[in-house]
Amino acid sequence: MESVKGIQSNCLRFDCIKELIITHALQNCFFDVDGTLTHDADGSISESTREAIGTLISKGIRVVAATGRPFSMCEVLQELGIETFITANGAYVMHNNEVIHKVAMDPHTVREITAFAQTNRHGLSFYTDSYWTNGVQDEMMGQALQETLSIHAAPAVHEDICSQEIYLLCLFATDEVAERYLTAFPHLIFRRWHPYVLSVLQEEVSKSLAISEVLRYFGIDRSEAIAFGDGDNDIDMLELAGLGIAMGNGSEKAKRAADFITKKSSEDGIAYALHKYGVI
Repeated sequence: MESVKGIQSNCLRFDCIKELIITHALQNCFFDVDGTLTHDADGSISESTREAIGTLISKGIRVVAATGRPFSMCEVLQELGIETFITANGAYVMHNNEVIHKVAMDPHTVREITAFAQTNRHGLSFYTDSYWTNGVQDEMMGQALQETLSIHAAPAVHEDICSQEIYLLCLFATDEVAERYLTAFPHLIFRRWHPYVLSVLQEEVSKSLAISEVLRYFGIDRSEAIAFGDGDNDIDMLELAGLGIAMGNGSEKAKRAADFITKKSSEDGIAYALHKYGVI
């Protein structure tokens, strides 16, 4: 069901988007991965989505994956022909194996928060170009990993993680636990994007900022882009793109931020929206 904003925006902007597509101005499609490109229940990629991505690429429209995943977990997306990846929720961006944007954390800060989490037995994950944790895991963390990254087994622990270049830290915590970190590390940004997961940042990092870097790199205006997403961490990119499309299985906040709400990812929502707007 479309939100009020979605219905109103569709009425106001459909002709604009239709004209944009007819004049071949559409250049980029940005896709969140888990729950958007992938089935919202089992993590698979449907045949209709695979075909839609292939059609976009064949028409010369750049397809960009914008995900909370680390780059190492994007192999299945590379098999679809995708060459540009916004990973770690915007902190690490690759195009054809060239880093075009990254935001690395200060090693001293990483050591401090890692020690604090280890002492208090709180779960942390570390994004290099791969994905690691501190080895602390509980049932809620396991569920969060399944819901956000489709990870069903305990991730690996790096023996010397603090010596690596870290692009993003994620804390697995309730609001009560998160308050302890806010008090202990007032100079850091703690942004919740899942009921049990917070990004830990030294400076502003987001999918929209990374998208702006990608658009700048290719010389494309944001009005020439469409974005698809389902989670609260997709809101900023849905608002930035010329057309923001939320999945039917998306969060209520993501749906309110979108211009159009398509079907669920498990119901061929990607293909449905692209056909609706005449993109494919």
